[in-house]
Amino acid sequence: MTDLLMRVRRTPERLLHPFRRRKALEALRERARPRTLLVVCYGNICRSPMAAALLDRDLGPLGIDVQSAGFIGFNRPAPVEAVDAAKRHAVNLSDHRSRPVTVDGVRTADLIVVMDASQRRQICERFGRRPSDVMVLGDFDPAPVEARTIRDPVDQRRDVFDQVYERIARCVREFGRVVDRRGA
Repeated sequence: MTDLLMRVRRTPERLLHPFRRRKALEALRERARPRTLLVVCYGNICRSPMAAALLDRDLGPLGIDVQSAGFIGFNRPAPVEAVDAAKRHAVNLSDHRSRPVTVDGVRTADLIVVMDASQRRQICERFGRRPSDVMVLGDFDPAPVEARTIRDPVDQRRDVFDQVYERIARCVREFGRVVDRRGA
């Protein structure tokens, strides 16, 4: 019964995803290629460092500086499950340490990528960024989705990290394709 209720509750997310995806892709195509990209999640130990590493691998050769940050904590390492799951994507998170979102970091970023809509609101409200400067990574997912949010895998099993990182990788590939086509 609980599973059925969750599916019903998430129906709007599933139905809105194609529209949000189309709008996100259009918005990214219409922007100039960013010179700096900031990837933000809650704790900066799982999702944003993984997304930033994948984006840096794809976009770094284009001269785009990719950084990551979070709303809480400083100098925390990525969990063992995160480090292990990242290896499947040829990403090394073993040396990563969390960094807090700063006014300067948000101000200097040409584009900010977040993991959910509440983080987007926080960036806009706390730092005065326009909503058009902040994109939800899950909106780029080419697969059907249950939720817009990129799930936070912290304190979860390794298989959850694998699922989350696979989704991040799909979204980053789509994001990177659009930015790569933008030209300088």
